[in-house]
Amino acid sequence: MIKGLTKAGLGKLESDEQYIMYAAQYGFGAVDLNPLSYVKKYGEEGAKYLLESHEIRIGSSDLPVEWRATDEKFREGLPALVAMAEASAALNVNKCCTYILPSTDQPAATFMAAATKRLRLCADILDTYGIRLGLEFVGCHHLRTQWKNPFLWRVEDTLDWIDTIHAPNVGLLVDSYHWHTNGMEMNELLKLKREQVVHVHINDAYDLPIEELKDGERLYPGEGIINLTGFLKNLQAIGYDDVVAQEVLAPASELDVESRFAKSKEGFDRVFASL
Repeated sequence: MIKGLTKAGLGKLESDEQYIMYAAQYGFGAVDLNPLSYVKKYGEEGAKYLLESHEIRIGSSDLPVEWRATDEKFREGLPALVAMAEASAALNVNKCCTYILPSTDQPAATFMAAATKRLRLCADILDTYGIRLGLEFVGCHHLRTQWKNPFLWRVEDTLDWIDTIHAPNVGLLVDSYHWHTNGMEMNELLKLKREQVVHVHINDAYDLPIEELKDGERLYPGEGIINLTGFLKNLQAIGYDDVVAQEVLAPASELDVESRFAKSKEGFDRVFASL
């Protein structure tokens, strides 16, 4: 598996160049970022050179379309999706991901009907460029009642929805924190098929009842109680050998950027040591 990073937990980065340079310096092989803004900043050739010279790849990008709101808002974002897909293809990026909030102010059935059509269209556009779409289930209990109506947060329900979207390039983004807050055992990962997993996030949790764990209060890998080595071993067992990207949503820290990269490396070294 490839050690990767998202920008979450790394502080205020000066640029994507700094992000890539420090990622390489601290032993990472991938970064998640927006290919379109990256290419606009450095040009296609400059963007490729920066990645290749540091032996870094882009693991995944975020879906640049607001699919949770109105049809008008959704349609406004489609040109940006096409442009991002073109930039992704130029840089050999084959993943794009989005998260599913576990509650909504809209009636759940109405929301699901609209979201299914929208995500299928997004998946069709991405598939034209050889890109898979990963859907991230969010397990945190406090978000299940944040809005009026419950929606999806369980793995099996997300897989059922993916079947309903019915696009061959749609699968899961599996996040260790959301797996944990769903109360899932690590050996339950073995029920997944390799083709169902698009992307992986890794992070850790405080030693608290899962009902009390907040989405924005995560720990760096190896600092908490999640069996992350078991998490990775079981992903390996189903054949996942792609990017595992750190995503630490947490309150502001006084650590400087380079110290956060060093802290990230230490965490990865701990949880990858027994693989």
